[in-house]
Amino acid sequence: MSDRSLLILPGDGIGPEVMAEVRKVIDWFGQARGIGFTVSEGLVGGASYDAHGTPLTDETMAQAQSVDAVLLGAVGGPAYDDLDFSVKPERGLLRLRKEMDLYANLRPAQCFDALADFSSLKREIVSGLDIMILRELTSGVYFGEPRGIHKEGNERVGVNTQRYTESEIARAARSAFELARRRNNKVCSMEKANVMESGILWRDVVNEVHAAEYGDVELSHMYADNGAMQLVRAPKQFDVILTDNLFGDILSDCAAMLTGSLGMLPSASLGAPMENGRPKALYEPVHGSAPDITGQGKANPIACILSFAMALRYSFDLGDEATRLEQAVESVLADGARTADLMGPDGGTPISTSEMGDAIIAKLAA
Repeated sequence: MSDRSLLILPGDGIGPEVMAEVRKVIDWFGQARGIGFTVSEGLVGGASYDAHGTPLTDETMAQAQSVDAVLLGAVGGPAYDDLDFSVKPERGLLRLRKEMDLYANLRPAQCFDALADFSSLKREIVSGLDIMILRELTSGVYFGEPRGIHKEGNERVGVNTQRYTESEIARAARSAFELARRRNNKVCSMEKANVMESGILWRDVVNEVHAAEYGDVELSHMYADNGAMQLVRAPKQFDVILTDNLFGDILSDCAAMLTGSLGMLPSASLGAPMENGRPKALYEPVHGSAPDITGQGKANPIACILSFAMALRYSFDLGDEATRLEQAVESVLADGARTADLMGPDGGTPISTSEMGDAIIAKLAA
């Protein structure tokens, strides 16, 4: 048994297919590098609802709280569209994020050189791109109260509340500054301080944390709407982007398409350190469950594999091994291996999900 523990939640749709390739990578690290993990597996999302009538059981939630890191595939699908909101597959993921208090969502946008022509932007705009968006994940408009739909006179009114405390902003800011110190030492904080009081507080607190603790890190501010424009105008001006839950949701998807495919993008959601010093952590690909290609061997496993690379780096302090895995992915792509989502206009024959996983293992072993 290893002192590195993982809970794998494959989820729905292509989740089990891409997670199977991650299992290959985990096994390779144990066999070839002597880096073992104690791995358990559970259900989440629609798979959990089918088995237990809930998108996440209390038992699985407790297990997630007890391990070093959770690896999640994807949740959701059209079969669950008519369920009550309280038991939709996505509620399982939101419960994990909320109860584990995973307040710092890290979404890298890295453009591998072999895929620079797959972006909707010109090669010179995206080639060499390597930015990180840190999205505050457990507060803001998705969780604020009051919320709901009610009647006012003869019409319905939908209400959601954007709410942040100083401490919620400060801990996200510290995470961004710490991350920047491991990269290029630049943070751009994005909000709407021109029209939102929560944005004014966000900017004030970020400035206070910077002045008191992180004067060595370059800090700039930008309105989030301008930030969206700058991401498609000159994305390489950024290193770490710090932003709130709502704007982070939008900006990270905008940045995702700079890289050419959602199937390439991993993410990490981190919380406070546990007793062993490792942060509460959940790692997942940005892509969804893709029910239209489920079971066809067409899914791209790279985002899920790169999510495990993030786990190596941020949960287990195995940065060299994370880099080794990322370089294996880059080398496979440079050789021209492509899943269906990465086929260019010149055509060709795509490789399957499992063949992509095998190719990455071969590069790791080379």
